Amino acid sequence: MVPTAIALGVLAGMREGSWLDRGITVLAVLTTSIPPFASVVLLTVVFVFWLHWLPGTSSGIHGFAWRELVLPALVLVLYDLGYVARMTRAAMVEVMAAPYIRTALLKGMPWRRVILRHALRNALIPPFTIIMLQVNWLIGGVVVVEFFFAYKGFGSLILEAAVSQDLYLIEATTMVAVLVAVGTQTIADVGYALLNPRIRYSR
Repeated sequence: MVPTAIALGVLAGMREGSWLDRGITVLAVLTTSIPPFASVVLLTVVFVFWLHWLPGTSSGIHGFAWRELVLPALVLVLYDLGYVARMTRAAMVEVMAAPYIRTALLKGMPWRRVILRHALRNALIPPFTIIMLQVNWLIGGVVVVEFFFAYKGFGSLILEAAVSQDLYLIEATTMVAVLVAVGTQTIADVGYALLNPRIRYSR
């Protein structure tokens, strides 16, 4: 999801107002507006019942099978893809209008170098924050997806603990979720300093 969303956002932000920008924006809005519990039904109808390309469950009874993971991953990717792409596009549009970008282009610097070394690095700060927050959302989002596709993962473990009122298991899964949240925010803080050298933390 992350490289695809960033690539779409950069392409849209580089050509603000073009047909490519409008097409990516419409795609991003459509994917974001469909919640996971609706997209699982839609994708299952299309790829399982109509086209017969993918299995309808991901229980892994017969061992690892990549085809069983396509639909669950696609549901989670589609929902987050549009949100991150729109954030990247907005940041890219703002950066491309900055004076230092115009100066670099007027000095004859190659377009590819301006985008990759100057524009993209500064435009990644807002999307980077969203990406780190989306990792925390995945913990709750996978509950619906794993339950629908009968996949035995962290989300189904939380659901089973809640249904059976297993307090110890609920406490354990909550602790794991908290550790993931703290870890992602720590990565975000370190990432800010790497993306923007002007950001420094001191005691």
